[in-house]
Amino acid sequence: MLFDERPKDRKEDLFDREREVEEIINNIKRPLLLISGVRRIGKTSVLLVSLNEAKENYILIDCRKLKENYGRKELYSLFSEALSSKISYLKDVLEKVKGISIAGNYVEIKWGGKNYISLSSLFDELNKKRLIIAIDEAQRLRGPLSKEIKDAIAHAYDYDRNLTFILTGSEVGLLHELIDVENENSPVYGRYYLEITLDRFNKERSREFLQRGFQEISIKVEDKIIEEIVNYFDGIPGWLTFAGNEYATKGKIEEVKKTAVKVAKGELENLIEEKTKKVSYITGKRYRNALKCIAKGENSWSKLLSCMEKEEGSTISTSVLDNIIQNLEKMSIIKDYEFLDPVYKEASKLL
Repeated sequence: MLFDERPKDRKEDLFDREREVEEIINNIKRPLLLISGVRRIGKTSVLLVSLNEAKENYILIDCRKLKENYGRKELYSLFSEALSSKISYLKDVLEKVKGISIAGNYVEIKWGGKNYISLSSLFDELNKKRLIIAIDEAQRLRGPLSKEIKDAIAHAYDYDRNLTFILTGSEVGLLHELIDVENENSPVYGRYYLEITLDRFNKERSREFLQRGFQEISIKVEDKIIEEIVNYFDGIPGWLTFAGNEYATKGKIEEVKKTAVKVAKGELENLIEEKTKKVSYITGKRYRNALKCIAKGENSWSKLLSCMEKEEGSTISTSVLDNIIQNLEKMSIIKDYEFLDPVYKEASKLL
């Protein structure tokens, strides 16, 4: 069903991503692939369908479960869960590894102490069988352990030829920052990766997606309603799916828009709260003001600075503003002083 909110894992349920899936399958033997795109563009669906179509064994690590300042215990718990999901395939390898124990169908990995096993050593052991290691929202691996993770991926890239790493990320700049192949001080420096970038649907494909989705749930919707959804949500599959379900339930397009903006506003408020807790109250306030000002149409550095200083009632240094702009771009929220997601723009006006 096209309007199923959960990530798709079957090719027949995935709409208009044949080229991307084929590209991933054709390159599945490479050591490192990236799947990137804005939030709700369908990265996880493309990843899962590609993995299933490739008919290869894989483990999936969902980094959305990680807190920002995660530790080794939390990281290894994700690997434990992922390896446990493939215990029947990997048991004969894992049961011989010092630092790993198997209790029933669960894999326990020692993350500290005498029998601690490093990620590099773990990858060497997994290399005894063909395996794809898929890491969803990999940019969340940035932090205190990011160098250790990059060291392990760089080691596996060079020596573990049975392993393929596929990383996805909706905060594209932060994903590239994690990999950091152009930084000569990075463990992954100079290594090639293939990046598959998912674009939004054009208007024609958006209409077709909505028409087919409504047909599947046996709801007749006027063309003008479909056109309004297409124009408002700008080809982002996750929002089109959201709109289809909301309209099927509520039958009022304005209610659909209002609910979508409320969801997006909550996500932006979480970002602001994170900046407030991690840095300071004034930093969180400045991110809020930056988003509000950009949403008003302040589409240049000088206009944004003037707007933010007016909101704050004080002078803001150029380095502070530069840092905010760069971070919002790395998080794929804005580009060239424009929102990449139109719903985020509307939500920012309400902050």
